[in-house]
Amino acid sequence: MKTKYLILDDEPIARKVLSTHLEQVPNLMLSAAFGNPLEAYQYLKEHPVDLLFLDIQMPGLTGLDLLRSLKNPPAVIITTAYRDHAVESFDLDVIDYLLKPISLDRLLKALDRYHSRSQSGLSAKANRVEVASQQFLDLRADRKTVRLPIEKIIYLESLKDYVRVHTDKEVIVTRQVLAELEDLLPESRFIRIHRSFLVAKDRVKAYTADSVEVGAVELPISRSYKASVLAALQGV
Repeated sequence: MKTKYLILDDEPIARKVLSTHLEQVPNLMLSAAFGNPLEAYQYLKEHPVDLLFLDIQMPGLTGLDLLRSLKNPPAVIITTAYRDHAVESFDLDVIDYLLKPISLDRLLKALDRYHSRSQSGLSAKANRVEVASQQFLDLRADRKTVRLPIEKIIYLESLKDYVRVHTDKEVIVTRQVLAELEDLLPESRFIRIHRSFLVAKDRVKAYTADSVEVGAVELPISRSYKASVLAALQGV
């Protein structure tokens, strides 16, 4: 079975170079190629693909904003000329981050990562289904694994190379990344409000269009997550 992929890049030459490379790889099938992120967004809503090659800096809507807006995103490989968004991209669980100009051998390595994840069943969607009834979160902290009851978590805070997990009585610091922990928590109980914050829905005491109150703190809702956060909190 062939892997269906979509290319989104506002530079025609970049789309051509990438598609030329991919034509040489067996078992891949181009579903569509777009230079406009809004057109790609509409296409993906009606035509699911397995893999998305995604540029970041585009007029109107960035690639990362588009990725956040997709309810069921495909696997993503970033293709960009900028190094600045690597941390943010991996926090969104992308497969790989390729810098232009993209060579065929580097592209093949990214595709190997995609196939490895697909075969091992480590996609975010699969993980979230498996942990729906999970009661504990295992955290790597202080050279040991801490078993934390999920019901005690108020919110998680990403700080570059580590995450702070805020509970009723303590803050646990782990070297795991926020995207990894998000995959290990039940989607029905937690919501991403910002690239740096994941909160327990039942701990939200109050909210506006710009922030939520959890515990004794007020946390910001970023523009790119606003629609999904408000929909979740309002029960839509």
